[in-house]
Amino acid sequence: MAPKDPLLGTLKVCVLNLQADGDTVTDSNPHLASCCELLELVLRKGLQQPVLSLVQRDYWQCFDQLPHQDVCGRLSAVSLAVEQTRVCRKLLSAQGRGRYLLRLALNRRALPQFFTHLLHTPRVLEWYSPAVSILRNEEFVEPFMSLLLVLSHMEFKLDMENCSFLDESWLLPVCEIYEVVPCREVGIVLRYLSGRVFILDLTPGSQADVDKFVSPGDVIDEINGTSLRNSKNGQAGVVLSRLRGCPLSIRIMRWRARDGTVYRPLIKLLRALRTENPSLQLGPPSAPQQTPSGDRPSPSQCLKEGRIVYIVQFLGKANIGMFGGKEVLQHAIPQVLQQKQPSKEVLLDLKETHLTCTDRNSKLELFEHHYPEISCVGRFAQPDYTIFAFCVADSPETPQSTGFCCVAFRAAGIKECEEVVCRIATGFKHTEWFV
Repeated sequence: MAPKDPLLGTLKVCVLNLQADGDTVTDSNPHLASCCELLELVLRKGLQQPVLSLVQRDYWQCFDQLPHQDVCGRLSAVSLAVEQTRVCRKLLSAQGRGRYLLRLALNRRALPQFFTHLLHTPRVLEWYSPAVSILRNEEFVEPFMSLLLVLSHMEFKLDMENCSFLDESWLLPVCEIYEVVPCREVGIVLRYLSGRVFILDLTPGSQADVDKFVSPGDVIDEINGTSLRNSKNGQAGVVLSRLRGCPLSIRIMRWRARDGTVYRPLIKLLRALRTENPSLQLGPPSAPQQTPSGDRPSPSQCLKEGRIVYIVQFLGKANIGMFGGKEVLQHAIPQVLQQKQPSKEVLLDLKETHLTCTDRNSKLELFEHHYPEISCVGRFAQPDYTIFAFCVADSPETPQSTGFCCVAFRAAGIKECEEVVCRIATGFKHTEWFV
C-alpha cells in the first residue's frame, strides 16, 4: 500500500469543500482559512533552520530566494508577486508576507507555477529535509501538485488590501470603506495601541456620529490609500490634516467578526484598551438590514446593499434662476408642479457622500448628486406635506440652463418625508465650501 500523508488527505477534503461551494471563492468562504493554513503547513513541514543564525527561517524566504528571471530572461510571475509582497507596508513579518504571497497566488490562479518554480530550484529545495518534507518526497509531490492544479481552476476573488492582520492570523476581519465628504470635523476620537489605530469614541453631532458607519473598537487601517499599520501616536492626525478639505476614503476593520463575535486577534487589544479607558463602550452588532426602529423596511422602502432605499414619486425638476437658498423652495416647488410632468416611481438612495435617483421599473439611474452640490432641502408647507424638494446647481452638461434647479418628489407619508429631508440635510450641512 502506498504511503499517505495526513496533511494531504486533509487538504484534499478542504479543496473538495471549496469546490463544492461553487462560484467565486471570497474571504467570507468558511473553508478558505483552513485551506490556506494547510498549504502553509505543507510549506513548513521539513523546513530546516540555518545553523548559527539568529533569524528564524520561514517559507517566505524560500520564495524570496527564487531566481528573478525565467529561461527567456524575463521577470517570472513569482518574482513579480514576491516584489509586490515585499513592498506592502501592511506586512511586518515573514509569516505575514508568506501568507500574503499565497493569497496572491490563489487570486492569480498561479499556485502550481509558484511551487513548480520552488521544486526546480535545488539550492532552495535543499533547505527541506528529504526524510520529512512533502516537497522532497516523490510519492507525495504528485498528488500535492494535482490538488494545486484543482485550486488553479477555481476563481478566487480575495481582498488583497485586507492584509494587516496576516502577521497574526489567517482569519481576516470584516473590512469596509467609509467615504466622507469634505467636512469641518469627521469627529473620531482615536487611541493608538500596539501599532493599531483604534476608534475610541465619536464626537456627538459630528459627521461620523451622524453616519453611524463606524463604532468604538473598530480599527482604521488606511486613509486615502495611506496605511496606518504600525502607526505612532498622532500619525492618523497628521494624515487627516494633510487631507483637510478633501473627500476621505477610510478603510475600517470591524471589531466584530462575520459571525457577530469579537474578532479573535483583537480580543487582547480590546481588553487592554478597556483597561486603559474603562469608559469604552463597544456598540451592539451592526445591523444594516434593520431600520432605526429595528423593524423591517416599510412597503415604501427597500434594501439595497444593506442600506434602506426610499421608494418615492419623482415629480420633475425646473430651473429656478440664480438663487438656491431655502427661501426659494415655496416658489420653486409650485413651479415644478405647474409643469405637470409625468411622475415616476423611483428609488432614492441616500449614501454617505451622495444621493442617487433610479427609475424603479427600468433600473436606469436618472441622476446622482454629491451633497456639496445641494444648496438647500425642505418640505412643501401647504397643502401637501408629503412633497419635498432640494435645489442643486444645474449640470454643466446643459449650458442652456443657468443657476439652480429644483428637484421635487412625493414621499409615501409625512413622517417619511421628514426623515428623507433630515437625512439629505445632514449630508450637506457638514460640508465645507471652498472658493
